[in-house]
Amino acid sequence: MSADSLHYKSITEISELIRRKEAKPSEITEAMLGRIAKLDGQFHGYALVLAERAMAQAKQYDAEIAKGIWRGPLHGVPIGLKDLCYTSFAPTAGGTTIHAKFVPSFNATIVDRLEVAGAVTLGKLKMTEGAYTSHHPAIQAPLNPWNVNYWVGSSSTGSGVATSAGLCYGAIGSDTGGSIRFPSATCGLTGIKPTWGRVSRHGVFPLADSLDHVGPMCRSAADAAAMLGVIAGADINDPTALRAPVPNYLAGIDDGIRGLRIGVDRRYTQEGIDRHVVAALVQAERTLADLGADIREVHFPPYQKLVSQWIAMCSVETAEAHLDTYPSRKSEYGPDLAQLIEQGRATSGVDIAAIHHERLKFSGSLAAMFEDIDLLLIPTMPVPIPTLTKMSEYGADPSVLLSILRFTAVFDFSGSPTITLPMGMASDQMPLSMQLVGPHLSEDVLVRAGAAFQSVTDWHTRRPPIE
Repeated sequence: MSADSLHYKSITEISELIRRKEAKPSEITEAMLGRIAKLDGQFHGYALVLAERAMAQAKQYDAEIAKGIWRGPLHGVPIGLKDLCYTSFAPTAGGTTIHAKFVPSFNATIVDRLEVAGAVTLGKLKMTEGAYTSHHPAIQAPLNPWNVNYWVGSSSTGSGVATSAGLCYGAIGSDTGGSIRFPSATCGLTGIKPTWGRVSRHGVFPLADSLDHVGPMCRSAADAAAMLGVIAGADINDPTALRAPVPNYLAGIDDGIRGLRIGVDRRYTQEGIDRHVVAALVQAERTLADLGADIREVHFPPYQKLVSQWIAMCSVETAEAHLDTYPSRKSEYGPDLAQLIEQGRATSGVDIAAIHHERLKFSGSLAAMFEDIDLLLIPTMPVPIPTLTKMSEYGADPSVLLSILRFTAVFDFSGSPTITLPMGMASDQMPLSMQLVGPHLSEDVLVRAGAAFQSVTDWHTRRPPIE
């Protein structure tokens, strides 16, 4: 099989080729490493490429599969790790310069789970500093393969770029205010922000522990389901990891959504939202209805106050996470992360108590809403993907960040799972994106709904114009 035909295949397709012995993990890995060497100099998705180690893994998997050993759908599949995942075999910088040479003594739980499942680790993917909004000034930021003049999101930027450009088959991302969902949206990907605690955070650099989620970024709902099934589950090293059994997310993924109750609140999703986003979302609603979903009007809980409190809540938890290096090494921090930490250090306990109470009220109201529906349909962003110039202008206005967080941050507060799906193309030929949101531990329903939508649309198969 031609190496040129491999890089945009889905995880499920590659997995089947490997299982049937029609392609070897070493051949696939070698082709992927060649593509990284060819293209990553343009797009800067990787912080570190582990070529020698990846090939050694792949050859081990060649031998296993030749003997009839089959570890599952990730066996022999090359993936990338966001560089906040601890790896004992490579530095874990977390987007910082402070930790550039930090090699942990152990792997993150999710890294071990991926490798036990047979995934080939191609390397560590770039990210914003400390997983906040911007890259450290000393580090070249990843560039959007759809158009390098457009925003690539934050903070799982390398994960979005590499997966979209065909430089890995899937990647790990993390999400505190939207950092799986924004790069998935800007790069035309499918991403899952799981229920808080569904995936262990042991060995994952924190931004804000009570808001942080870890999940997969892939090119289809089925691929994301395959990765989530490997990394989810209880963890003795993370007492916040949920102990609920992990279903086989790929089983029943093609069962359709007839009768599934999907809620829409047109005031929440249309007022003040760009008309191109609204038009694509309305068409997505029609598509879901045509697939048999029961579309129901709902009233989304009051959210504006909670969104306005996200930065303050994040700042306090970030300040706590950086006590070992801030302010003692303050000069080595980039300006945005330093400003966030300073805000956190100045925020009072009374302020945090007020945010906590608002969070509890919103989460309770959201849970009540889900008693009448199975999923909620919303955009990922209120506007099409902005240019880098526009984002630079936005940077001076905190209200713009809060506007962009409208459809993301509240679900980090509530811990609700969401799946991000491409839903169209804007007039500038950049992807448009939507989310389906569910009650806690409804990831099986989310991937089934995502797969149903993708079975009758081709937005997730569109590729950046890089070849």
